[in-house]
Amino acid sequence: MSGVWVFKQNGVVQLVESPGSDSCQGSAQRKVLVHVPTNEVVTSYPVLERILSSIGWERYYDDPDLLQFHKRLTVHLISLPRDFNKLKPMHMYDIVVKNRNMFEVRDM
Repeated sequence: MSGVWVFKQNGVVQLVESPGSDSCQGSAQRKVLVHVPTNEVVTSYPVLERILSSIGWERYYDDPDLLQFHKRLTVHLISLPRDFNKLKPMHMYDIVVKNRNMFEVRDM
């Protein structure tokens, strides 16, 4: 729920929702992770793993609840939920920050 609180003359406060705050419209603004050099949308973990391994990331198998990738000679670790459908923009931005100029998060 987002919007603006409006104080009416009778002293009552009312929340006026901003356009696009409807839950149906919010889901339409889905985010996607895009591999910039190929303009490919990451649609699954196998696609992401293929791209990450091509730029030096290695898969870790230590935690059965997470999908993890590590880049040699760095302290960077990417930890993702095991289920691709639970991938959130927070995870996508983590990938973007650790791979400058390689990925973008875009509105779909």
